[in-house]
Amino acid sequence: MIRRTLIAALLLAASALPTLAVNPDEVLADPALEARARALSAQLRCMVCQNQSIDDSNAELAKDLRVLVRERLTNGDSDQAVIDYVVSRYGEFVLLKPRFETKTLILWGAPVVLLLLGGTAMAFAARRRAGRVTGVALSDAEAKRLSALLSDRERG
Repeated sequence: MIRRTLIAALLLAASALPTLAVNPDEVLADPALEARARALSAQLRCMVCQNQSIDDSNAELAKDLRVLVRERLTNGDSDQAVIDYVVSRYGEFVLLKPRFETKTLILWGAPVVLLLLGGTAMAFAARRRAGRVTGVALSDAEAKRLSALLSDRERG
């Protein structure tokens, strides 16, 4: 009974381990090239799944991209050449971690700029409001007039 429970627990734990989608027929014979291919595949987004790398995805397009990466590496391309080739075919979206360029600077910098602008606007608004609240005290004539208005209001 305990043995069956232990075996079931081990099988359950093993099923929770992450599975990689690389098929045995895709694996390169050269371990160094295979390691490079796996590293590159981990950087590329599956265009079907969109939140998985092509290394983790079982989609057909991901398999095609894995095969393409391995073909380019076996043809002698550098890692950067492979990435550039895939980006030229599928666009910047295929990269899981976008490149830091001028066009992405706007994307990354906009929240910071908006936060600074909002903070500055709030500081100016608070300063303006504080200036109104701490105004000059009422003169004697103004205080008497205010008292008269308030007493008339209470009576009537």
